[in-house]
Amino acid sequence: MSEAAQPGTQPPPATRYTWSRVARRIRVPLGFIFAVVFVMLAKPTPTSLIVGALVLIPGLVLRGLASGHVQKDKQLTTSGPYAYTRNPLYLGSLLLAAGFAIAARSPWIVAIMLLMFAAIYVPVIAGEERYLRQTFPDYDDYARRVPRFFPRLTPYGSQRSAYSSARYWKHREYQASLGCAVVLAVLVAKLMLAR
Repeated sequence: MSEAAQPGTQPPPATRYTWSRVARRIRVPLGFIFAVVFVMLAKPTPTSLIVGALVLIPGLVLRGLASGHVQKDKQLTTSGPYAYTRNPLYLGSLLLAAGFAIAARSPWIVAIMLLMFAAIYVPVIAGEERYLRQTFPDYDDYARRVPRFFPRLTPYGSQRSAYSSARYWKHREYQASLGCAVVLAVLVAKLMLAR
C-alpha cells in the first residue's frame, strides 16, 4: 500500500525475521547516513538545483495527497493517489530521490540511490503487500487492477474517501517538506561556498 501505511504495526509471525522486516527498521538510519554522504558528494550548479527542485515538488505533492488518504490498519485505502498506484508514497519518494540526484549531479549518488531502492525499498514493499494481503480480503482484487508502482491512467473502483488534512498532520508528512527544504538549503550553501 504505502510507506506510511503500516508503520508501527507488527508483521505476521512468519515474516518477523525476514529481510523486509530488517530493511524496514534500518531504512531511516540509513537515510541519515546517506544524507551526509549525499552532501559530501554533491556538486550542485544553479541549473541543477532549479531542475532538481522542480522534480521534487510533484513528489512532495504526491506524498502529501497519499498521506491525507491512507487510513492505517483501518481499511484498504483505494482513494486519492491509491486509486492509481498501490504505492504513491514510494513513488513520491522516488521523485524526491530523482530531484535530489539531479540537484547533486553525482553518478555516485545515483548509484547509491539505486542500490538502496533495490536492497531496502523493494523488500519493504513486498513485506507490506504480504501484510495487506493477509489483513484485507479485497487486496488481491485491488492488486490485480492497480499497478504496484507506475500509475494507471484511470482511477480504480468507486470508493471516494476524501482527503483529510488531519491525517496528513497525524502521519507527520510535513517532515518530508521540511527535510527537502533543509537539504536544498545545504546544497545552495555548498554552491555559494564553492564560488
